[in-house]
Amino acid sequence: MKILLMGNPNVGKSALFSRLTGTRIIASNYPGTTVEFTKGALTFGQEQADIIDVPGTYTLEPTSKAEEVAAEILQEGDLIIDVIDATNLERNLNLTLQLLERPVPVIVALNMWDDVHHRGINIDVARLEELLGVPVVPTVGVTGQGIKELVSRFPEAAAPQVIYSSSDERWAKIGDIVSQVQSLSHRHHTWREVLEDASSHPAGGIAIALLVLVVTFFVIRFIGEGIINYITDPLFNWLWTPLLMKLSLALGSGGFWHDILVGKLINGNIDYFQSFGLLSTGIYIPLAAVLPYIVAFYFALGILEDIGYLPRLAVLMDTLMHRLGLHGYAIIPTILGFGCNVPAVMATRILESRRERFIVATLISIGIPCAALQAMIIGLVGQQGIQYVAIVYGSLFVSWIIIGLILNYTVKGFSPELIIEIPPYRFPPWRVIGEKLWLRVSGFVKEALPIVLGAVLVVNILYVLGVFDFIANLTAPLLTGLYGLPKESVVALTIGFLRKDVAVGMLAPLGLTAKQLVVSTTVMAMVFPCVATFVILARELGARDMLKASGIMLAAALIVGSLQNLIL
Repeated sequence: MKILLMGNPNVGKSALFSRLTGTRIIASNYPGTTVEFTKGALTFGQEQADIIDVPGTYTLEPTSKAEEVAAEILQEGDLIIDVIDATNLERNLNLTLQLLERPVPVIVALNMWDDVHHRGINIDVARLEELLGVPVVPTVGVTGQGIKELVSRFPEAAAPQVIYSSSDERWAKIGDIVSQVQSLSHRHHTWREVLEDASSHPAGGIAIALLVLVVTFFVIRFIGEGIINYITDPLFNWLWTPLLMKLSLALGSGGFWHDILVGKLINGNIDYFQSFGLLSTGIYIPLAAVLPYIVAFYFALGILEDIGYLPRLAVLMDTLMHRLGLHGYAIIPTILGFGCNVPAVMATRILESRRERFIVATLISIGIPCAALQAMIIGLVGQQGIQYVAIVYGSLFVSWIIIGLILNYTVKGFSPELIIEIPPYRFPPWRVIGEKLWLRVSGFVKEALPIVLGAVLVVNILYVLGVFDFIANLTAPLLTGLYGLPKESVVALTIGFLRKDVAVGMLAPLGLTAKQLVVSTTVMAMVFPCVATFVILARELGARDMLKASGIMLAAALIVGSLQNLIL
């Protein structure tokens, strides 16, 4: 049996889905698209059912790719759970009446039932059930209220198949239903509703957005660095390093296979950032250096999602993002990039068009330095004065804007308008946040880790064979002439392809001037991303668009670095 969970966006489907399925969930893309849906399992009575969390849709007459997928999945269902936001009954009933025209049994989950009473809304559930001709069950997805009754009434689901001749007739029916079942009573605004209004206001909303982003950034840094300092680093140092040292001795502390598997020893020891071995750097970077920030970012992102803040941020940023050919939701993967570019590029899947995903992924790779790189920039360039750090970030921001404007006019394709439901603020349940975090983190490990290891293996072979040294020597005259940097810095710029923060660290002993540090760190931030991000770009965009994005990065780094050298 296949049960479809359908409804408008932001009606609480994900919380309801989590209550129905627990942790038995799988996320995947709908065949031939980048639209993601989630599948889980439910046992009721003696029957086992698959539950599909269908992408949110306002109508079965598609206006976007997500709505097209929702309409296609509808053909596969044996039962539909129509999730309705009880606080917005009139708008939600449009989809409900369209579903009732189909030959698939429907049961209605009247969700967010707790908010109905808080807002002074009274709904006659028995009368609504009578008018619709299907079971209607009040639910609260975040607490589990009504879930047991909802499942127990599955056998009563019905398919009235009442056909409406036009959308006008359907909306007239909706008005008639609402007038019979819903009444309103006066009540005063709560503090949460006052905050909702303030965070959506053009002026107050920007101030709140800045505060939220600053707090979120420091929380992510705190969690990510805490995981590294107290969990991943100790585990690697206590458990993995001794094993690698034994392997190093077995391989003879040198030679081709030693350099490939273990990497080069630094002062007789394994340095996970500089050894570049498949089993050292190749394992450490994705699991110990990148994964902690992914956990931290997805934890923070889950809280902001479930509280109901992200739709407001998307609306606030929509005007700016439209200048770049995007809509407001593009700010979410962009924010992710400040922690790690890998999950940021993966998060571009939330954008509907291929054009948007290409623009956002390219801009993230060029203008959004990851947390590890930022730490190195602030630590190394900041020693020369905070004004030089400001020049680096200012150059990246201006480049992000200008390149975005150029891509908006040159990249073919479409960018849909932002049509988004803004939910009320609510306290998210930790269980739902935890399950969502596990789903996303496990998805990263399964998808990214094999690709990263394969790429590190190839890069290591090229490194051992001296290809990187050859490239450094070949480009040294050109780059030192354009950037005003000593020849020794070119090796660090080349190593930046493997790991940017390590490459910035390699600049420290070169005795560069403040100007040279600004130029070198800006170029390193803008040119090719680290190997982990690079392979994810290839996976998400395809080889052709990845090469296009790489060309844009290279051109931008050449131009901006040269201008900084001339101006400074």
